Amino acid sequence: MNIEHLADWPSFQLVEHDLIEGAPPLGAVDRVYHLASPASPPGYQRHPLETMRVNSEGSRHLLDLATAHGASYLYASTSEAYGDPLEHPQRESYRGNVSTTGPRSMYDEAKRYGEALAMAYLRAHGTLARIVRIFNTYGPRSDPHDGRLVPNFIVQALRNEPMTVYGDGQQTRSLCYVSDLVEGLYRAMECPGATGEVTNLGNPDEHTVLEFATIIRELAGSSAPIIYTEPAVGDDPQRRRPDIDKARALLGWEPEVALRDGLARTIAAFRAELGPGDLACAS
Repeated sequence: MNIEHLADWPSFQLVEHDLIEGAPPLGAVDRVYHLASPASPPGYQRHPLETMRVNSEGSRHLLDLATAHGASYLYASTSEAYGDPLEHPQRESYRGNVSTTGPRSMYDEAKRYGEALAMAYLRAHGTLARIVRIFNTYGPRSDPHDGRLVPNFIVQALRNEPMTVYGDGQQTRSLCYVSDLVEGLYRAMECPGATGEVTNLGNPDEHTVLEFATIIRELAGSSAPIIYTEPAVGDDPQRRRPDIDKARALLGWEPEVALRDGLARTIAAFRAELGPGDLACAS
């Protein structure tokens, strides 16, 4: 569904392939974007071994592909590399507060390994590798059942179901609209100075989870109650906000879509996608 609009483009080709088993048969390439990994806690906790393998073995296969063709390689890492940070906001130089054995380790540590592997290839083979650490991203075409903050709150608000906030809701997140992120990925790939660099991509506009729930409920025109549940399983970051000074200086990039505008667009897309049957609970 997410790529139906691309099906008729003559330059577009969809290849379904298990990256763990090797690089797909693509022929010569000049750009390799490695975004192949579950990214939501429910997703990577359902597939812990696959998550670790696609960021380790899968990374190696794509790095071999990029190296063989002299292609630029971009590894999509994550703000989870900082763990539950002791530095705020988080700069690329911060080494993180990450558990190697905690309930998020299959994702956090896999991404950190993928970063290390990219840098090893750069140093050993001259691979044109660059790394971006992506902070929370949202927008249309998100999976309504993804399990992350924005999809959860929007679906609950549109159905007038209780909007579930973990803990007291005072933990913070910084949300970046998808079109801004895509622009950042493109700039990181095309910037020669980004080779060998790690760059944060995210929106430094920080809010509490409770504030996000309140804004989404208002924009959705919902009367859903906000309820509080047990805190999320351990290692859930309490504060998250990127320092994007490096992205501004190196890539000339910063987010442009304001939070309320982006959320309104996302809510409209979810409303259209879910349809009347899925919103039967709404009054």
